[in-house]
Amino acid sequence: MVLLAAGALLALVLQSRHDTEREARNRSVSVAQTFAHSLGLQDTLKTSDPSKTLQPLAETTRKAAGVDFIVVMDTNGIRYSHPQPDRIGKRFVGTIEPSLKGQVHTESVDGPLGKEIQAIVPVTGPDGKVNALVSAGLTVKNVTGVVDRQLPVILLAIATGLALATVGTALISRRLRRQTHGLGTQEMTRMYEHHDAVLHAVREGVLITDGEGRLLLANDEAKRLLGLPEDADGRHIADVPGLDRRMADLLLSGREATDEVLESGDRLLVVNQRPTHPRGRPEGAAITIRDSTEMQVLTSRAETARRRLKLLYDAGGDIGTSLDVVRTAEELAAVAVPRFADFVTVDLADQVIDGEEPRAGSDMRRTAVSGIRSDHPLYPVGRLIDFLPSTPQARGYGTGRAELVPHLADAPGWKAQDPPRAQAIVDYGIHSLIAAPLMARGVVLGVVNFWRSQKQEPFDEDELSLAEELVARAAVSMDNARRYTREHALAVTLQRSLLPRALPEQSAMDVAHFYLPAQSGVGGDWFDVIPLAGCRVALVVGDVVGHGLHAAATMGRLRTAVHNFSSLDLPPDEILARLDDLVQRIDHDGEGDDVNGGVLGATCLYAVYDPVSQRCTMARAGHLPPLVVAPDGTTEIVELPAGPPLGLGGMPFETAELDLAEGSQLVLYTDGLIEERTRDISEGLELLRAALSHPDRDPHESCRAVLDMLLPPRPTDDVALLIARTRTLGPDRVAQWEVPFQPSAVGAMRNAAAKKLDEWGLTDLGFATELILSELITNALRHGSAPVRVRLLHDHNLTCEVWDGSSTAPHLRYAATTDEGGRGLFLVAQLSEHWGTRYTPDGKVIWAELALPGAAGGTEAALAAFLDVDPI
Repeated sequence: MVLLAAGALLALVLQSRHDTEREARNRSVSVAQTFAHSLGLQDTLKTSDPSKTLQPLAETTRKAAGVDFIVVMDTNGIRYSHPQPDRIGKRFVGTIEPSLKGQVHTESVDGPLGKEIQAIVPVTGPDGKVNALVSAGLTVKNVTGVVDRQLPVILLAIATGLALATVGTALISRRLRRQTHGLGTQEMTRMYEHHDAVLHAVREGVLITDGEGRLLLANDEAKRLLGLPEDADGRHIADVPGLDRRMADLLLSGREATDEVLESGDRLLVVNQRPTHPRGRPEGAAITIRDSTEMQVLTSRAETARRRLKLLYDAGGDIGTSLDVVRTAEELAAVAVPRFADFVTVDLADQVIDGEEPRAGSDMRRTAVSGIRSDHPLYPVGRLIDFLPSTPQARGYGTGRAELVPHLADAPGWKAQDPPRAQAIVDYGIHSLIAAPLMARGVVLGVVNFWRSQKQEPFDEDELSLAEELVARAAVSMDNARRYTREHALAVTLQRSLLPRALPEQSAMDVAHFYLPAQSGVGGDWFDVIPLAGCRVALVVGDVVGHGLHAAATMGRLRTAVHNFSSLDLPPDEILARLDDLVQRIDHDGEGDDVNGGVLGATCLYAVYDPVSQRCTMARAGHLPPLVVAPDGTTEIVELPAGPPLGLGGMPFETAELDLAEGSQLVLYTDGLIEERTRDISEGLELLRAALSHPDRDPHESCRAVLDMLLPPRPTDDVALLIARTRTLGPDRVAQWEVPFQPSAVGAMRNAAAKKLDEWGLTDLGFATELILSELITNALRHGSAPVRVRLLHDHNLTCEVWDGSSTAPHLRYAATTDEGGRGLFLVAQLSEHWGTRYTPDGKVIWAELALPGAAGGTEAALAAFLDVDPI
């Protein structure tokens, strides 16, 4: 500032001197010209003594004009006037030649008054001739005096400026020190260099805007990311060319933004914006921008990999939840939509659905379809498809390798299968396909088709690998389901072949039954209805422990054994004892073999109902007790001794007898009906009682009610249910006589029987009945013991029973030609349909059944054959 003041002072002095000299010259010229053109000057010059007039006039004018001298001279330079009168008449000091030529001339000379600045002006006449000269001027000391008088003012102004500058500098320095935190110039310079280097070198865009929306700063990275021109600084944001509209809206809003993602062209930018407060109020914003496009690509790839792993993980848990081929196919189709494909179809070889091994070149049946919409033009579920060799499905089924068809519209081999449907599929928007074969243990079971419609990009090789992995995992579950289906079908077939297909004809009970094998595997539950002699009927329910073919085969052996033992007409406890021995022998036969060869245990309930006495005799071996529903709706569990399960041995079985009123319902069942994971047996029994407490229902309706209430949706054990409503053989169909223990009673019994048959309208059976009764009564009287009793039962056949107190059973044999006896039972066997012996606590009963007249193979044919003999 001092140097500036000194320079300014020097410049002002020089300028003052220059201006003063110029002013002096101008004034000299003006005064000289004024005086030269004054009126009367020409006339005065023509007088004899011009000085007399001109001297006082020049002095007066000089003083009034403020010049130091006014000199009037002739053309030779002789003065007519001068401030010093002694200089009048002397020659003028200066150059007059230019003025003699009519020019105004100024110069600086050393004259009589000292250093002078003077102007010489010609005085011309009307003819233009120079008649005289006038000179006016100032001395240099007077000019310098003017400057000297101005110098104090100049110095004062300079001093004032220096003082103000000093004060301003101090204030500015203080503010700068406060704003720069005391940093010096070097530090400030270094900081600026670092700031500039960092600002333009970082890989993050930086923008600064003011409160009016102008762009104050944009570093190189910001210009690159946003595509800004080099001259973007200073422009209003709305006027910056190339700036994305959404980015411009964000910058103009001035709002705070944190990691806000915006698309700018093909870039994905993360923007952070914070308002600036330089003076305590918002006056703009600072914005940072970073490019996350590559990071987004990496994140997208990582997310894609995570989704694929999640898909495979979910597939492991969602596919194969049941050992059902169709259900497994549906689970496979459902798990891939919409996370991998928009539509998924599963086509299986027709044999696979039935559990068989697929054959090469066999047709495939569409087993499952899943999609984001239901109005698709793909083949529906159940359609049997014969894929052409040109289709990717047929090639995949034949080679076992997955095929990718990125553009279905350009795949003629695929279109050849069904051109109209293929065009409809393309028109629908489905444009890409992956056909992946279901291969397990070297066998191709079918093909899974993944279709894409919504996503514009076709399937790629990475997705082909994912489809192969997904299908490979599902194929194992599919093959397990297929193998289980085959084994289950074999077991069910075996079991159903061993179970009764239709209930036998009998009139003692109305019977309804239900059987359902377990979903997890066929078990050994069985039931049976066995007609017995004397219009009786046996009801059997059993359960072999375990599942599978072995359990079903064991069940068949036990059921056959029960039939055989029932034919002996043994009481229930003896039948269970014989079954127990049989199971023990079966277990012993399996010793040394596989552990699955044994029975491991079985339970059984055997009941015999007599419609004549309305008495039911039953015994059980570890089985659940039966229920009885009285005609009034009362339901009770029969208190029946449990007995050990079959196969344990060493413990006797006990029987129980109860009288059942006509119309009572006897309910036999297995534990699969009442026992479930969500409830115990006691709760199941109460539900069973509640379902049966409706006496107005027939057995079939009661069976349906029980199943509706108790049957689980997916039973884990076999379910067997048998409901029988009792009937009664009334007194009008029963005839009974006590036989005196003497031979003469035989004829009386024949007559009584013939009379009863006439009452029943069975006269045609009289001869055969009389022969049978004669033989049986005679044998009882001859070989048995008292008491002897005869009973006729009229049901769907005619039953003849002879009771006696002996336990000795007769035997059928062929008599020799010389034997006098031994032909009686042979006659009975020939005339009756069935005959046999059963034992009672008091003795035995020998019975014979005759078919009613009109029945096929009735007694008439047997009697005709018997009477057709050659005469002697």
